[in-house]
Amino acid sequence: MTLLLNRTDLLGLLTVEAGLEAIRAGFAAEPTAVVAQRVRTELPGPGTATALIPGLVDGIPAYTVKANAKFPAAHPALRGVVCLHDLGTGELLAVLDSATITAWRTGLAAALGTHLLARPDAETVGVIGAGAQADLVVRGLRQLREFDLIAYDTDAERARAFHQATVVDSSRDLAAQADVVVLATWSRAPILTAQDVRDSMHLTSLGADEPGKVELAGDVFATSRVIVDDVQLAANVGTTNAAATLADVVNGHAEGRRDTTERTVYAPVGLPWQDLAMSWIAYQAAQTTDTGTRYDWLA
Repeated sequence: MTLLLNRTDLLGLLTVEAGLEAIRAGFAAEPTAVVAQRVRTELPGPGTATALIPGLVDGIPAYTVKANAKFPAAHPALRGVVCLHDLGTGELLAVLDSATITAWRTGLAAALGTHLLARPDAETVGVIGAGAQADLVVRGLRQLREFDLIAYDTDAERARAFHQATVVDSSRDLAAQADVVVLATWSRAPILTAQDVRDSMHLTSLGADEPGKVELAGDVFATSRVIVDDVQLAANVGTTNAAATLADVVNGHAEGRRDTTERTVYAPVGLPWQDLAMSWIAYQAAQTTDTGTRYDWLA
């Protein structure tokens, strides 16, 4: 029997604390011998199709295959499924809503990366793009540190409703006031340039996860210490000057921020194992709480 878990199911099963623990453990885990693949293709219409395979984490007896449809003008913009398979037999254990899994794994991984790379004394976090993705970053980051929050969004009402943040009038105003900036947009043109940012800042860019999407200008990357989640996948979307991966930082193999005056950037693209980390938490919790719908594909 396969367990079907929709958005409502997942929101009742996932917790920020457990998610952060799983994400940190995944970055600390031994790398697998299997090369993860992230395949994306343009469609004849306004969207793209993306697949991430296989999600593997040392110690979890399962793997994931994720298929997403990304249509920026649609609501929601991302739809799809994560298939959770038994690692020993291939049995389809669960099918999960990928929009929820993706938001949680991306947001909590970004929260961890932001926390590890930002100055310990950073007091103000600014969010550009006050949507569901940024919501998970803020929720995760608040488990790791205290901060004041400011926000900017092209939809001012959405910014005002975002975690009771102080709303500013532009991205540049936000960068001038924040110690940490999180960008979570669909932008295809630079939002901030080197003139807009300061030394000692940290920036996390979540929107530039595929070719054609960009949030930070090239001169920001050129003048910052850049950390990514995967060097090759980051290079595929244009980030070619990575100093290290977040796994290197978590495991002590490389420094993240080297001093308080250095500007750092975290530019993840999202990795298949992160889908597994979130899916496994949800699947285990669903088993103990009898959540979800069971379906027999072989009937």
